[in-house]
Amino acid sequence: MLTIIGLIVVVGSVLGGFSMAGGSVGSLIHPSELVTIGGSALGAMIIMSPMNVLKDLMKGLISTFKGNPFSKPMYEELFRLLYQLFRKARRDGLLAIEQHVGNPHDSTIFKRYSKIAHNHHITEFIKGAFGPLVDGSVNAAQMEMLLEVEIKAAEESHHAPAGILSKTADGLPGFGIVAAVLGIVVTMEHIGGPVEEIGHKVGAALVGTFLGILMSYGFIAPLVVKLEFIGLNEAVFLRTIALAVTSFMNDMPPKVAVEAARRGLPPDVRPSAEKLDEMLKEVDSYGD
Repeated sequence: MLTIIGLIVVVGSVLGGFSMAGGSVGSLIHPSELVTIGGSALGAMIIMSPMNVLKDLMKGLISTFKGNPFSKPMYEELFRLLYQLFRKARRDGLLAIEQHVGNPHDSTIFKRYSKIAHNHHITEFIKGAFGPLVDGSVNAAQMEMLLEVEIKAAEESHHAPAGILSKTADGLPGFGIVAAVLGIVVTMEHIGGPVEEIGHKVGAALVGTFLGILMSYGFIAPLVVKLEFIGLNEAVFLRTIALAVTSFMNDMPPKVAVEAARRGLPPDVRPSAEKLDEMLKEVDSYGD
C-alpha cells in the first residue's frame, strides 16, 4: 500500500507542479515516447537477464506492492511454532518432531501457523534446519555454518533481481535521450511546416527526456531499494530461525532458545518479553 501511495505522490507532485506553472497535462501525453522508452528498457532487461532472474524479478515486484510479509505477527507465529517444536523434542525426543519437520505441509503443528505454512521458502528453510538436528549428524557450530551458507545464498538470489532493475533504472535516462533525438529527427522532417506544428513536435521530443529521467529516479530506482529491503527483512527472519535452532542445539531450554532469537530482532518486529511469555503459555495449553 505504501508503494502505491508513494507512486501516486510522485505522479501527483510532477503533474501538479507542471499545472501550477501553466502547463497543460495533455501536452505530456505522447504514447510514441512511452513505446520507445518502455520498449527499449524492457528489451535491454531481457537481454541482460537469465530467465530465472526475470521470474524472480516479477515475483519481487509483485511483493513490493503487497507490503513486508515479515511483520510482527509473522514473527509471533514463528516463535510459537519454534517453541512448540522445541518443547515437543525436549519432552518426547527428537524423533517425535521428525514427521512434522520432514513434511511441514501435512503437519498438524505447522497447519496451526498459517502465515508460516503458506510461505514455501520459510518452511523449506525450517525443514533444512531441523533435519540435521533430528539426525544428530552435526553439532551446533557446524549447524550454524550450514545455515549461514544457505542464508548467504538466499541473499544473493535477492541481489540479482535488484541488480537487474537497478541497471535498467540507470539506462532509462539514456533511452529518454534516444526518444528525444528521434523526436528531433521527426521535427527536422517538418521544419518547413507551421510554427505550431514544429513546437508540438519539439515538445514531444523533450517529453522523451523528461519521461526517461522521471521513470528512472521516480519509479524504478525506489522499487530497487524496496526490493533490497524485502531481501534484508527475509535474511533477518532466516537468521532468527537459525539462532533459535543453534541455541536449542547448545542445550538451551526451549523458552530460552526462543528468547535468544527474540533479542536479536529490530524493535519494530520484536515482541516484548511479556508478550512472548504470554504466547508461550498459550502454546503450553495446546497439550501436543
